[in-house]
Amino acid sequence: MPIIKSAKKAARQAEKRTEHNVEIKKAIKSAVKAFKEKPTAENLSKAQSEYDKAVKKDLLKKNTAARRKAALAKFAKEAGVKPAAKKAAKPAAKATTAKKPAAKKTSKAKTAAKK
Repeated sequence: MPIIKSAKKAARQAEKRTEHNVEIKKAIKSAVKAFKEKPTAENLSKAQSEYDKAVKKDLLKKNTAARRKAALAKFAKEAGVKPAAKKAAKPAAKATTAKKPAAKKTSKAKTAAKK
């Protein structure tokens, strides 16, 4: 049991982080399990998304997640699941009025200050 105040705080933080990390790992495991039980493009996407979230939160290394996602993709291919098509980006609506580039302003105050 820590005695120093900062060590007590560090122990509390470690406990919270551990709890949070366990939740993320459970989400990954449940998504992968759901995919393996019923391999669909949607379940594959959800499982891969969970891996991406774990990388974003520094729970898994980037290459570890990539390796596991590749294994899921291989499993999906063997099961005959085609990956979901990526949604096309919506074209941006063009503005009717074109903005002119801002002209470079010269400051009189700066030139006066230099003298």
